[in-house]
Amino acid sequence: MMIKGQKINDRYQIIKTIGEGGMANVYLAYDTILDRNVALKVLRGDLANDEKFVRRFQREALSASSLSHPNIVEMYDVGEDDGQYYIVMEYVEGKTLKQLIKKRGALTVSEVVDIMLQLTDGLAHAHESYIIHRDIKPQNILIMENGLVKITDFGIAMAMNAAQLTQTNSVMGSVHYLPPEQANGKGATVKSDIYSLGILMYELLTGTIPFKGENAVEIALKQMKEPLPDVTIENPDIPQSIENILLRATAKNPKNRYKNVREMYDDLKTSLDELRKNEKRIVYQYPENDLDQTLVMEKVEEAKKQDDKSKEVAVKIEDNETKTEKKKNKVAIIIASIIAGLLIIGAGAILIVSNINNKEVKIPDVSDLTIVEAEEELKKIGLEVALETEKIESDDIEVGKVVKTSPAIGRTVKKGTKITLYESTGQEDIELEDYVGENYLEVKVKLEDVLGLKVLVEKRNISDLTEDKENIILEQNPKAGSKVSKGSTVTLYIPNMNYYPDMVAEQWTEDDVRSFAAKYNLNLEVSQQESTTATPGTVIYQSRKSGSVISENVTFSVIIAKAPEDLPNPSDPENEGIQSPTDDEETTENSKEES
Repeated sequence: MMIKGQKINDRYQIIKTIGEGGMANVYLAYDTILDRNVALKVLRGDLANDEKFVRRFQREALSASSLSHPNIVEMYDVGEDDGQYYIVMEYVEGKTLKQLIKKRGALTVSEVVDIMLQLTDGLAHAHESYIIHRDIKPQNILIMENGLVKITDFGIAMAMNAAQLTQTNSVMGSVHYLPPEQANGKGATVKSDIYSLGILMYELLTGTIPFKGENAVEIALKQMKEPLPDVTIENPDIPQSIENILLRATAKNPKNRYKNVREMYDDLKTSLDELRKNEKRIVYQYPENDLDQTLVMEKVEEAKKQDDKSKEVAVKIEDNETKTEKKKNKVAIIIASIIAGLLIIGAGAILIVSNINNKEVKIPDVSDLTIVEAEEELKKIGLEVALETEKIESDDIEVGKVVKTSPAIGRTVKKGTKITLYESTGQEDIELEDYVGENYLEVKVKLEDVLGLKVLVEKRNISDLTEDKENIILEQNPKAGSKVSKGSTVTLYIPNMNYYPDMVAEQWTEDDVRSFAAKYNLNLEVSQQESTTATPGTVIYQSRKSGSVISENVTFSVIIAKAPEDLPNPSDPENEGIQSPTDDEETTENSKEES
């Protein structure tokens, strides 16, 4: 823990602690150079000692610092001071969404839509910059007094995902919003952030999380297997358009989710329009992994009402029959006639309803069928098919086959309804940019996570190698401008970085040095110098520092120690028993050498 008045990097002065977590402590600090308050987040615990995590954290934080959006907390600086790794961010005066939910419970529908519009707008900006958050949850969302919402922790979330954290607090805090594919061990994509947004939206609407359990494993299993609880049970006033957004965002199968966050944003913008008030419950186009598909169905309350009415009629009839026993035959005949008339009317109504129902059919799943096969299936059940098909790109359906229908598959429609078929034009070709000169780590994330390509990294030896070329792409295959399909492999060639060892400390011999120079094609210069301290025949000087990058065809000089000519060599058997120079003599000799 840091105390008030303490400085980081001789610049950021601690004012007070404003938050503690499993990954970092957060402080309000004063930037003495730019004269402003900032939020200072300092890594804690095992994370600061994990070299791989720290490197990843610094890289991801720097990447996230390029984001500039009103709904994203701005990141100013990343650094290290005396073993303490920190990030400096915009200081936001407000509270987290988690704190707001704990205080108020469920928010109003209009408040939720406003918050979600800001979140989707900010996250869409991040995705368009090839940055996936991977840990969207109310603890990572700040809301100001004026209602402005800001997403935070981009750098930590991305680094945490790679480090596979197991801290209890971190896992339990995130698993409630964990997408099924990540719970199943698969990588995160833009659709993973969409799922987490959906779970967050459910919590805002109801004041509670949808999936609960005693441990992280139990909750993760529910994320993979159990359907989202019906939000209208928690709040019957929630319109169907809002529930449909939840269902699309939290679909177990990523194919059933929004294609991107911008699409979810557009859906939210019109969600409270009067025209969408009575829209049908959505139907998933693809199977939900072992779960039953969400079906379009009318609310069962109407059926219950009809059943209750039937029971009331039956009770009244029984009461009437009891009374008729005490009345005259004439009254009995009248009542019997009325009952008979009611029965006839009821039977007629049943026939009419039955006849109407017989004219309604459910649109079958004709996806992945040819146009001809789909037409046959639809015509079999009395539906018409539009002469012209709509063309649509698809990563999953072959060219010429049906992707979807309009009205949608699973909808109940009247016989004779005209169905439009959407025909696949196949995958959209991806045109490769020129990645030469860019950092291969950033390009690899973009190609794999965003464009769905496979990346192969190969190393090459080059002659003019310098430290500034570390991780830089030298060449790519296919070349810039080439068009490839999703799933294709792109090879990135980077420098084969090798570094000079500390030959003095490791007491290399001249033979060792010559082998090293031959291996890396160096122009070696060897000289000798008398030394009373070093072992004769070992390196006492190297012209290039240990840890510097090795380049081919450069001059590399070493000095090899040799015993002074005026002193006997103690290792010679003839000089056995002769003492080595005293410390004073060595000091004098060293002083001479330095002079």
